[in-house]
Amino acid sequence: MDSNSGKIWSTTTAFPYKLFSNTKFNINIFTDNSTKGLHFIPCANYLVKDLIAEILHFCINDQLFPRDHLLSICGHEEFLQNDHYLGSHRVFQKNKSVIQLHLQKKRDTPGTLSRKHEDDHSQFYLNQLLEFMHIWKVSRQCLSTVIQKYDSHLKYLLKTQQNVDNVIEEVKNICSVLGCVETKQITDAINELNLILQRKPKNLHQNSDTSAKGLIEKVTTELSTSICQLIDIHCSSFCADFQPLHAPLYSVSCVNLGLHSHLSFTVYAAHNIPETWVHSYKAFSFSCWLTYAGKKLCQVRNCRNIPVKKLFFFLVNWNETINFPLEIKSLPRESMLTIKLFGITYATNADLLAWTCFPLFPKHRSILGSALFSMTLQSEPPMEMIAPGVWDVSQPSPVTLQIDFPATEWEYMKLDSEENGSDLEEPPKECLKHIARLSQKQTPILLSEEKRRYLWFYRFYCNNENCSLPLVLGSAPGWDERTVSEMHTILRRWKFSHPLEALGLLTSSFPDQEIRNVAVQQLDNLLNDELLEYLPQLVQAVKFEWNLESPLVQLLLHRSLQSVQIAHRLYWLLKDAQNEAYFKSWYQKLLAALQFCAGKALRDEFSKEQKLIKILGDIGEKVKTASDPQRQEVLKKELGRLEEFFWCAKTCHLPLNPALCVQGIDGNACSYFTSNALPLKITFINANPMGKNISVIFKAGDDLRQDMLVLQIIQVMDNIWLQEGLDMQMVIYRCLSTGKGQGLVQMVPDAVTLAKIHRCFGPIGPLKESTIKKWFSQHNPLKADYEKVLRNFFYSCAGWCVVTFILGVCDRHNDNIMLTKSGHMFHIDFGKFLGHAQTFGGIKRSVLKSCLL
Repeated sequence: MDSNSGKIWSTTTAFPYKLFSNTKFNINIFTDNSTKGLHFIPCANYLVKDLIAEILHFCINDQLFPRDHLLSICGHEEFLQNDHYLGSHRVFQKNKSVIQLHLQKKRDTPGTLSRKHEDDHSQFYLNQLLEFMHIWKVSRQCLSTVIQKYDSHLKYLLKTQQNVDNVIEEVKNICSVLGCVETKQITDAINELNLILQRKPKNLHQNSDTSAKGLIEKVTTELSTSICQLIDIHCSSFCADFQPLHAPLYSVSCVNLGLHSHLSFTVYAAHNIPETWVHSYKAFSFSCWLTYAGKKLCQVRNCRNIPVKKLFFFLVNWNETINFPLEIKSLPRESMLTIKLFGITYATNADLLAWTCFPLFPKHRSILGSALFSMTLQSEPPMEMIAPGVWDVSQPSPVTLQIDFPATEWEYMKLDSEENGSDLEEPPKECLKHIARLSQKQTPILLSEEKRRYLWFYRFYCNNENCSLPLVLGSAPGWDERTVSEMHTILRRWKFSHPLEALGLLTSSFPDQEIRNVAVQQLDNLLNDELLEYLPQLVQAVKFEWNLESPLVQLLLHRSLQSVQIAHRLYWLLKDAQNEAYFKSWYQKLLAALQFCAGKALRDEFSKEQKLIKILGDIGEKVKTASDPQRQEVLKKELGRLEEFFWCAKTCHLPLNPALCVQGIDGNACSYFTSNALPLKITFINANPMGKNISVIFKAGDDLRQDMLVLQIIQVMDNIWLQEGLDMQMVIYRCLSTGKGQGLVQMVPDAVTLAKIHRCFGPIGPLKESTIKKWFSQHNPLKADYEKVLRNFFYSCAGWCVVTFILGVCDRHNDNIMLTKSGHMFHIDFGKFLGHAQTFGGIKRSVLKSCLL
């Protein structure tokens, strides 16, 4: 059982030697046996386990062993990692005041969120974990019922040669259950059966092959075989909880293709055309696109306009063979086929009605025989993001496309790569310098075509010292088999300077599975805390995986088993990703897999957190819709729902931070802000008796994903500064998007807006240079404290000036700049960044405003 301990470990980084060369920490240690804290001043490079040993030495008990104890942060369910330095923990890097720790015995701190032994033996019910998707659109029981009725009516028909309408009706019911798909074989068999019975010959009861009875037996046998074929096609095309015992043999009218032949297949029909389309369009057509890495390889437009016809259901029967002018052997393994369905209006305009896309060669093999593909009614497909997960063709939809592929299967064979580069002359030093200059762009998107050709020409002289691998491989001129072979050669020879260099190989520009596999192998070298920092990007990279059994998906699930922090963050990232227009089905399935892997305890905790967010969303909506004078009264009334929630749930971890566990709310401290979105301020009661109350902001109506990205980048920049020995006193609050247009924001204690400070000093407060100094001195009357506050202010102001300039943060004013009593300045609200500024009279607002107003 590879599972987590159920404990939440404090995040760590590499030890910042330049920052903590001679630093000591002020620490108060509390134990269960003493209400008075023990004071220690250990060095930053002190191991946690050594500090525990020193604490136990003061307890004067030889029976106590350091390995049996843990140190937690007071007020948090968060434990220091015993084998790491104190200074490696982020909490010590950011907190320069006296740090409160709690010494606990391991046996007294059970991992309540761990995956248990019984979880390893529990059944996996995918359908129960998929909240918004019924994975088995066609159940075995439903299909069995209609088949039994068909068999009963069929026996009666063979016995009496009567009631053929009942048989046909049951065939229609079977087709209806299977997505309203009626194959040509079923249609032909039904027509022939009707034709035989309409003749009514005299030799009705003669027992011969030429008699009507013999013909009926022959045709009904063909009909039953056609039904079995449809069931088999359905099961091989869509997710189903059943499979036919014996797959029937059926033929497809197509030529026998070889690798040197051109790509060819037959688009047979679009089934179950909506009746509204039938009345709105005189005919229907389709187009085929072949893409790779979001780029178009080839397109076929000239398809016939065919009117709809009615059999059991409405369908458009093109039965048209498509020939691409490309040899099969020249196609990349990860080629995607996109088919668009158009409705031709009576004014001869073509309206896009539906589309579907799928891998041309799934699992390294070609699609064999007839296949069904669900079509989405969404608007234009995102061609630059076309990947297997963009639309889940394994889930039946109202409109189904039937395509007949060649009956000859072929397997993608990897071309043996040759170790090239040895015959090239050593380039001049000026060329190597030019390569180094080009590498500063980091991404091939910023390079001109000429510069990409230059870089690719000298590809074998690029290395981790003068270039980055994503830049080299992204400069390749194409994706033909020879070029791909050379890319794989470079890939094998490359020495990564850091695992994060491989992150650039997981974008949509690199669908090649071998490249992505190597990237994941590198990322697997990251520690859990390092991986946690880049989890949002990895969740986005799942979009461009070839299937949900990929190494990247396995890495995410494996690390979720090791770390509650990763499992918790991944859960909320996947919940939020389900609101995207595309890839929703993949994220649902990955979320279901995560919930199963996490185990029942953590799954139940996720459920409580989701219920908490739902209640907050309902409260926020009611406060918004209430009239201004009644809002506070409505909020007070609705807070009762939160109290009921905690009465039932007892405790709940906060989605913002799993280390914070709360047991109720402080109703008197809850309120709402008067800004446009009317966000709620909710104050929770800490379930840890050694902790203070926790205040958060719940926002509805704002997309917090951009704020999350900006804060993530700022955190990365701060990590770099800390490793270089530069503490810019950055306050980086937590922010989490929990759904479409909603989320939670951490409230920083003792922080107020610059606008509020100015108002405290009258109408001309903003114009006085001494306003901020006076405010600091009011809250820090001692000279030593005041000087420390000024130092914090200068450093944090400098840090945020650099951050906002580099990121192009716009819309800065004194309502989104905040100060703490300890002197830390920080920015909030990052709705406008990368130069996307609001304008006034056609003039952009300044990207930066002076922090010293």
